Amino acid sequence: MSKKILVVADPLEAFKTYKDTTFAMMRELQRRGHTLAACEPRQMQWVSGGRVTAQLRHIRLTGALDHWFDVTAEGREALAGFDAVLMRKDPPFDSEFFYATHLLEQAEREGARVFNKPAALRDHPEKLALMEFPQYAPPTLVTRSADDVRAFHAEHRDVILKPLDGMGGMGIFRVRDDGLNLGAIVETLNQGGATSVMVQRYLPEIVQGDKRLLLIGGQVAPFVLARIPQGTEVRGNLAAGGKGVAQPLRDEDRAVAEAMAPVLAARGLLLVGLDMIGNRVTEINVTSPTCFQEIQQQTGFDVPAMFVDALEAAMA
Repeated sequence: MSKKILVVADPLEAFKTYKDTTFAMMRELQRRGHTLAACEPRQMQWVSGGRVTAQLRHIRLTGALDHWFDVTAEGREALAGFDAVLMRKDPPFDSEFFYATHLLEQAEREGARVFNKPAALRDHPEKLALMEFPQYAPPTLVTRSADDVRAFHAEHRDVILKPLDGMGGMGIFRVRDDGLNLGAIVETLNQGGATSVMVQRYLPEIVQGDKRLLLIGGQVAPFVLARIPQGTEVRGNLAAGGKGVAQPLRDEDRAVAEAMAPVLAARGLLLVGLDMIGNRVTEINVTSPTCFQEIQQQTGFDVPAMFVDALEAAMA
């Protein structure tokens, strides 16, 4: 049976459809006969005494590369009038993202079904969520204190520093045994103690890739995308020039992912992007996990179909 799906995302005009995961989801939804609408978080509003609405566009995908969607209707509608609302706004997880989750949660109270669940998005900031699962993580410190960072480096000798609100490899630094530039890097990241920073022991297995595992509806996709650093770069992120190589899921990684997947799914996280280096989890991505198209193009495994199967089951 056809369902009405609203996608809350960045502007459609900015999509890079050859690799965009949200586009792959929408294409599979339309292929199955579901109808699509889209809006940006800034287009949502909540008037006291009324329902949460959005100024949105009903769209139909054209199949073309350039003009990839047509607008069939537009106007202001209540989010609760849709069978599912997909929250696919990219990070950063800033104040406006936070407020958007509150509007989406009110829409839930009005009857909307939102994926991923707004409360779960708030409760699982993508860097900090890792700290709940220390048995799978590398040694990790979150602090505002420069002295604490220096002590962590003195213990582990080779560390990675990153901001808590970064994406795509932004603001990631490696400091080796010599401690070169540690002070300057901490000053840059923690802004004189005003901002928290995450420090992790460096994992040399990064040369084999920073692996993205996809947890969908509590199940683990059978292929991962290893994002391999290029040249002298320490970051494997595709946005930082990493090379994406799809690989079968290793048994060791499957054991970790299968332990975490049902826990996260039970909290309303239909889709999770688990990042692993070696056999260690380094991030838990819940806002707008990606890599559907890269895995499908390289292996033939239909990740969008797996996602829509899970979404349809959740809507049933």
